[in-house]
Amino acid sequence: MTRNPAKLIPDGFSPVPSLEAYDAVRVAVVDEFGGGTGGAGLDAIGVLVHAEGELPEGIPLDRAALARAGFEAKAGQTLVIPQAGRTLIIVVGGGPEPDTTDATFRDAAAAFVRAAPKASSIGLRVPSLGGVGAPAAARALVEGALLGRYRYDALKSEAREARLEVVELRIDGADTAEASAAAESGVVTARAAAIARDLANTPPSHLTAVDLAEVAELLGGRFGFAVESFDREQLIELGCGGVLGVNAGSAEEPRMIVLRYSPDGAPTGHLGLVGKGIMYDSGGISLKPSDPMHLLMKMDMGGAAAVLGAFTALRDIGATARVTGWLMCTDNMPSGSAYKLGDVLTARGGTTVEVKNTDAEGRLVLMDGLALATEEGVDAIVDIATLTGSAMRALGETHSVVLGTSQPLVDRVREAGDATDELTWQFPLQRKYRKLMDSDIADIANIGGDNAGATTAALFLAEFVGDTPWAHLDIAGTMNSTSDESWRSKGATGYGTRLLIEVAKEFSPVS
Repeated sequence: MTRNPAKLIPDGFSPVPSLEAYDAVRVAVVDEFGGGTGGAGLDAIGVLVHAEGELPEGIPLDRAALARAGFEAKAGQTLVIPQAGRTLIIVVGGGPEPDTTDATFRDAAAAFVRAAPKASSIGLRVPSLGGVGAPAAARALVEGALLGRYRYDALKSEAREARLEVVELRIDGADTAEASAAAESGVVTARAAAIARDLANTPPSHLTAVDLAEVAELLGGRFGFAVESFDREQLIELGCGGVLGVNAGSAEEPRMIVLRYSPDGAPTGHLGLVGKGIMYDSGGISLKPSDPMHLLMKMDMGGAAAVLGAFTALRDIGATARVTGWLMCTDNMPSGSAYKLGDVLTARGGTTVEVKNTDAEGRLVLMDGLALATEEGVDAIVDIATLTGSAMRALGETHSVVLGTSQPLVDRVREAGDATDELTWQFPLQRKYRKLMDSDIADIANIGGDNAGATTAALFLAEFVGDTPWAHLDIAGTMNSTSDESWRSKGATGYGTRLLIEVAKEFSPVS
């Protein structure tokens, strides 16, 4: 990868360090830990304990003793039980057994690995599934363990925690072969999310739009999807005035990165994914204040990262649809050449847009991608973007906003969010707000009024999808976690990656 020496980037630096870690990890569902040794070769064993019922075997304390130590089996609660010269035992709360879902297992595994940060080989005992199927539980447990252990250490002299090398699951009553296959799929989806996290956590000087195109080429060659990148001159030829306008103030080249996955056999449909890739967002001439949110603007390409991460999983999970992705990538910087308030940009397809705020730049790059996806003739489009502060203020860090022109597609996105614990909340695409973006000199302005910002942003994007079924994910609040919380490790969450995989894997046309 070509690097500017002035950036002093360390030799061997990779924007996707998780690839190496995931190459090394081994997961399996077993009848006995450690090949029948009782877990003697493991660093730590976790045992899931629900709030009621008999304790599983292998815990050297009874419920009364656990209670005296403060352990009440609340969901996500842990208690470390040291054993001199023996494998560490950690009890993990599962909450009330009737409330058990996939998310229970994902969160429990994450809590377990955080309680044993130096353990590289672990076992997790699940004595009761509470109505969840063993394959679904195995996948969720692996996702939780791998994503819970995630740390961005690429620029640290020493790693903070041990890499996971062995993950053994003992799930009572499970078909070990079937559950092991599901566990392997959990590695694939967790790896995809970790790649998205890596990219979003990377400092902006270490990952430009040009760099991201090179990373995409690397990943495409490894994971079976085609990659084509378009430079500034090609974007001019395509008439992508949104990307070019936002890029005007930057010293770095823009890139549109197009990803294409084609399954073996006849595809079940053609899904388009469009990701916002603002590599760093200063706000442009509408400069952001220097506050903690400004610091997070290296993550303003989280939508593009989620799409690219999702593509790394499509072949390995056997996705049956064609999937094409458009990553619209540039930074947004102030300079003497930057686009200004009052400028008019011309989108792909000819729509003119009056710029009333240069910090409403995400929708300007997305409009070109949406227009191209529509021209491609895809059966449906899902875009994903860290788009509005309104979404974050409304829903915080736990839910993203979803809106769209097709209720069946929006429902698929919501169901995928529920299945992956990447939760969404639907906002109304209230058409009467469209007039807020009327312009005296262009077809549309890039912002509306002071209120309903997530909705007006979506209404702007809706101008560029025509009759194609479309759903929009605003992940401004969910892109980052301020602390370790369930499967979300502190920092970039990779939110949307597993959700998009779930939407894409068996996609078929919707109305």
